[in-house]
Amino acid sequence: MGQNEELTAKTAVVTGASSGIGRAIAERLGAAGAHVVLGGRTEGAMAESAERIRAAGGSATCVAGDVRDPATIRAMIAAAVEGTGRLDIFVNNAGVMWNHSILDGNAEEWRAMLETNVLALLVGCTEAIRAMRSTASTGRIVNVSSVAALDPSSGVYGATKHAVNVISDTLRLELIDDPIQITTIMPGVIATNMARTFDPEVIRGLVSLTGIEADITPGERIPDEVLEAAQAALSDFIARPEDIADAVYYAVTQPARVHVAQIVVRPNKDLDF
Repeated sequence: MGQNEELTAKTAVVTGASSGIGRAIAERLGAAGAHVVLGGRTEGAMAESAERIRAAGGSATCVAGDVRDPATIRAMIAAAVEGTGRLDIFVNNAGVMWNHSILDGNAEEWRAMLETNVLALLVGCTEAIRAMRSTASTGRIVNVSSVAALDPSSGVYGATKHAVNVISDTLRLELIDDPIQITTIMPGVIATNMARTFDPEVIRGLVSLTGIEADITPGERIPDEVLEAAQAALSDFIARPEDIADAVYYAVTQPARVHVAQIVVRPNKDLDF
C-alpha cells in the first residue's frame, strides 16, 4: 500500500497497538503516510510495528503504558503534539473481554472491562478533542466498539460496547459545530488475542483446527501464527485485523463533507461462541 496524500503530514494515535486490530490499524495508517504514535503495554511488539512502518516509508513513535491510567493517554497525545505539532486522528482501540455469563463473572473482570473499554475511551476522546482544538486540526476520532453492542443480551462486555456507541453518538452531536468527526467501528469475530479470555474448551478447539502444536494457557497471549492459522482455517467465520484497519482507513480518508458515523464489519458467516 503506497502513501496517500490525504494522510501525508497527518499524525495519528492508536491505542492497543501492541497486537491484533490496533497493530493492523497503526501499520495501515503509517504505511499510508501518517506519523503514528503507537500506544500499548508491550513495548517490544510496538517497536517491531514501528520498524515495519518506517520500512514502508512512514514514521512512528511508541509509548508504553496501560490506558486505564489517564497519564498514559496524555503521554500518547503529548508525543503526537510535541513531535509534529498536531493531532489529526485518534483511534480508541484498546479493549478487553471476558465472555463469561454474568453469574460466572467477578468484580475484577468487570472493573477491567469498564475501566479499559469505557473510562479509558472517555479520557481518550476528551483529551484528543482538546489537542485537536488546540492545534486547529480537522480531527477524526475512531472508537472501536463491537457487534456485541447490537445484542441486548451480550453481557457485561456487550454493555461496555453499547456504552461506546452511546458515547460516540453523543459526542457526534456535541461536536456538530467543530471540524472533528466521530466514527464507530463495530467488528464481528476477529482473529485477535482477545480470544485468550475465551473458555478453555473454545481455545483448544480453535487451536486444534490450526494443526499447530501449541500449549495455550487461558489468559495468556496467543501466538500470532496460531491466530493466523485459525483465521485461515475458518476464513468465512473469522475476519482479519486488517479488515478492520481497512475500515478505519476508509473512514479517516473521506473528505470533510462526508461523516462516516458507523461501520459494521462482520465475517461472511456468524460463529457462535
